[in-house]
Amino acid sequence: MIVRLTYRSGPYRVKGYVGLPPGCGAPPEALQSLAAARGGLPAAELPVDVVAEAVRVSYRPHTMLRPASSEAASAVPPRATSPRPDGAPYPYPALVLCRGGVGGFGRVRPHWVDDFAARGFVVFAPCYRGNEGGEGRDEFGGADREDVAEAIALLRTFPFVDRDRVSVAGFSRGSINAARAAVDAPDAVRRLVLWSGVADLARTYEERVDLRRTLKRILGGTPAKRPEAYRERSPLALAPRLRCPTLVVHGAKDPQVDVGHGLAMYEALRALGAPVDLHLYEGFAHLFPYAAHQAAVDRMAAWLLE
Repeated sequence: MIVRLTYRSGPYRVKGYVGLPPGCGAPPEALQSLAAARGGLPAAELPVDVVAEAVRVSYRPHTMLRPASSEAASAVPPRATSPRPDGAPYPYPALVLCRGGVGGFGRVRPHWVDDFAARGFVVFAPCYRGNEGGEGRDEFGGADREDVAEAIALLRTFPFVDRDRVSVAGFSRGSINAARAAVDAPDAVRRLVLWSGVADLARTYEERVDLRRTLKRILGGTPAKRPEAYRERSPLALAPRLRCPTLVVHGAKDPQVDVGHGLAMYEALRALGAPVDLHLYEGFAHLFPYAAHQAAVDRMAAWLLE
């Protein structure tokens, strides 16, 4: 099941998509009650909408919660979608999926939520404030990063989630929010994925002429005028503060976020002696063709479960 959930983030009521894996069975009203309890608001003020009644069953059963390492396998039930003897579900690993783009451009892709839910993850994809009926304003990794932090905190209250196996992934601009979340909540984020991610926002300003007006409007000026605003939104600047293992995923022919961003992040973390892996896809652009995307998700899911 995939729902669009309203939850509280600071003074705002914001939106996010929640995807539940096959066999989870938590009703939308239960998610609404959990959001209300966390946010201190009546459930009626936090509406929930069903987007899809069910996610597809993974077309590759071996990817369903089957960790790549034997050490990880010992910590995960063989079939986490099976009920325990007392009838309750096993706790699922979880993934906070940070969307790319800004405003209505690059909104949450429900089929990406489905991709990871079908592989056995509870998925939470924040829309960021000001989007899809949420209150507030999207600040491109500014105050809206609180929406991701709150999504992590809320997700860890779900009784069917393993609170020690919550990871964060960011796509494109979402890498800004994801990296910041990993820095700000090191005890809550197990692993970090940066997929086709911006590493240096000042570099993006120079490379993406089409984004300059938007960036100047949101950040209050150019990198020369507002260097700190760009620096605090650059995962590369956050690299020394990252504590969890990081996976960099990038297409070598990406015209929207040059592969140099991903390689720079990977090399920076390597130089720091931090745990980092690189999945580089030759010939692919910002978004991968369907078959390549599914293979990349398979590979990423296995890495998340290591």
